[in-house]
Parts: sequence; C-alpha cells; structure tokens
Amino acid sequence: MKTESAKEAKKRRRREPPPDPAPLPGLVDAHTHLAACGGRDAESVRAILDHAQAVGVEAVVTVADDMIDARWAVQAAHWDERAFAAVALHPTHAGELDDAARAELEEMVADPRVVAVGETGLDYYWPGKSESAASPEVQKDAFVWHIDLAKRIGKPLMIHNREADQDLLDILAAEGSPEVVIMHCFSGDRNVARECVDRGYLLSFSGTVSFANADELREAALLVPDEQILVETDAPFLTPHPYRGQPNQSYCLPYTARALAAIRGTDDETMAGILGGNARRAYRAPLQ
Repeated sequence: MKTESAKEAKKRRRREPPPDPAPLPGLVDAHTHLAACGGRDAESVRAILDHAQAVGVEAVVTVADDMIDARWAVQAAHWDERAFAAVALHPTHAGELDDAARAELEEMVADPRVVAVGETGLDYYWPGKSESAASPEVQKDAFVWHIDLAKRIGKPLMIHNREADQDLLDILAAEGSPEVVIMHCFSGDRNVARECVDRGYLLSFSGTVSFANADELREAALLVPDEQILVETDAPFLTPHPYRGQPNQSYCLPYTARALAAIRGTDDETMAGILGGNARRAYRAPLQ
C-alpha cells in the first residue's frame, strides 16, 4: 500500500471543505460569490444556503465580478429568499463598461432583490500582471460612474480596494460618497481604517483577519466602532484560520465572527448580533 507523501496530503487537505463550525445564529454573510461556490441553479443555491442556515447564517449577499456573473447574482436572489445581490463591474473588468453594460446595470440595480452597487473600486495589483485587467485610469472612470449610480439609486456602494488606498479615498472624497459605503474585505492598516471610520464607512472583515500574519488588520478590526463593522466570507476565497487555503462557503462565516469576537473582547453571541444587525441596516432589505 502506497504511503501518502506530505505534499500529497497537503493537496488533499486543500480540496477538503472545512468542518461545520458550532452554530452562531443571527449572522449575515455581507459578501459572497454563490456562482463561484457552485450555485449555478436554484437547487445548488438552496443547498449552499441550507448549509449556511444550519450554522446560523441567515442571509447572504452574492456579488458579481462581470456582467455574466451579475445576471447570475440577480437570478440567485430570486431563486431563494435568503439570497440578495450586489451588481457592478469589478475594477479589473472596468474596460467592459460600455453603453450596453451601463444600461443593463441601471436596470439591475432597480430590482428590489439587488441591495448594493458593487463590487467596484480600484485594484492596482492586477494591471501589469494580467493582460485582461483594466488600467488604473480606466478603473477610475468606471469607479466614478458606479459612485454616481449608487447615489442616484439610493443603495449602498460596495468597495473593492487592492493596493490603491489613497487614490480610492481621494476619488470618494472628490465625488461625494453615497449614504452607505461598505469597504468589502477590508485589508488596510489602522490608519486607513481610522480614515474610513471617520468618514462613516462600514468595514467588512473576511477570514483574512484570522490569519497568523494579519496583526495590523486585527488592529484595524479593534478600532472600528460596533455600528460600523460587518463580516463576510468572500467565498470561495479567504477561508479563515485554521482552514486557510481550503474551499470557503457561507457556512464558514461563524469562524470569522468568533475571531472578531476574540479580537474585540466580546462574547460570540453579542458579536453575531452586532454583525448581523449592521448588515440588515446597511442593506436596508428584509434580510431574514
């Protein structure tokens, strides 16, 4: 019988989903990607959300990267009452924002099951690494359009920010922020966090806050007021410690919620109530 090597064991573990966490009722996954998690039809979406609900995750906001995913997200939000959608063009896809895409996004965001414009913003990591990634200048133009859309429609703006802190904050200041701004998967340091808090933005933390090398991010999570903090999976990515690298889904959200509770020195149930309540208020939708 062949003995499994350490490398083979590591590869096997990376394919295995984490075990179910102990239930923590009241949570809302503020940002996930159901389609990328396998939720491509009503049955698979229901299975993902049943799994999440069994551990206390009562609703999710599923987010799109491009127009194809945006259509999937809106469909998913109509397939299951526990799913809501956010639609926009991810900054790396900003070059796809032509007149047809603008018109379709305008129509999508008017749907009552769509609760946010996003994810939009700036991503300075991928230009130069991927030929398909939009340039920073194209990203800025698309970001400005999405900001205006969120303000006109009166829905929250969900921000993607990667290695573009100052430019992103400058554009938001120059254009004027919508009433609700959500910094999805916040990754900045404590100074960026403080600036966002001072502006009234909500900071949404993913599994990265539990990573061993995330001390500065934990400092950021500590300074956010109770009323401005959210939790998300960004599934299928960013699975929390100790399952980093394994497949992520909304059912894993209690791991990150408990990590935030430990960082902030509160009990798990209180933290879940804060996080879930903030999501319900921010998205202004009948999140179950």
